[in-house]
Amino acid sequence: MNLSTTTATRTMAPGRAHTTALVLFSGGQDSTTCLAQALCKYERVETIAFDYGQRHRVELDARLNVLREIRLQFPQWAARLGEDHLLDLAVLGQVSDCSLTRDVAFKMESSGLPNTFVPGRNLLFLTLAAALAYRRDLQVLVTGVCETDFSGYPDCRDDTMKAMQLALSLGMDKRFLIETPLMWIDKADTWRLADSLGGQALVELIVEHTHTCYLGDRVHRHTWGYGCASCPACELRARGYQGYAALPIEDGC
Repeated sequence: MNLSTTTATRTMAPGRAHTTALVLFSGGQDSTTCLAQALCKYERVETIAFDYGQRHRVELDARLNVLREIRLQFPQWAARLGEDHLLDLAVLGQVSDCSLTRDVAFKMESSGLPNTFVPGRNLLFLTLAAALAYRRDLQVLVTGVCETDFSGYPDCRDDTMKAMQLALSLGMDKRFLIETPLMWIDKADTWRLADSLGGQALVELIVEHTHTCYLGDRVHRHTWGYGCASCPACELRARGYQGYAALPIEDGC
């Protein structure tokens, strides 16, 4: 895969260094942490989200609150934070029969994957994000997929991201970079990464304003944020926060 990616890069016309980014931004803990890192790293950063009929659609409202608070609390990032984009991807909800698009209980399937897996979701997200990035002259696609603390989703794996980077770069004749800051860290280290980027202010912003719960619970408040505390996403977030709280850090961006 590395050889193929190198070959593809050499066949494309040379371009300037990567200085702009499009963050796949759901309004959750992971994508907010990725957004913070992108704002530290790139000159211009835009965000994109998708409405695919998810049960936890409240995340689409939460993300606007997160963007507002980032602009208010982090003036050093505000000038770099550009346009936000929301795409209607209702067709994904129509073809996906899973617990994130249907009112059914969470369970493991005979395939060995949880029924929270939305087939093709990240592949579609990245393809549409790349199409928008092409038009907006954004060179890096940033996504919060992870192969450490995850549910076995095949479209979150490093090999999938490398394959997508190659296909999108060749198919659009543009040197895209797919950046996955969380790929090899667990949820506790994701909290620590947020701390290192924006200190306790960013950690508290994530606790108070981001949304992770699959059931869309914004009523019950815990030390790690809002949620039902029983769905797989809440359990993972809570466990990570406990690990982080046992050994926080205090570095800044």
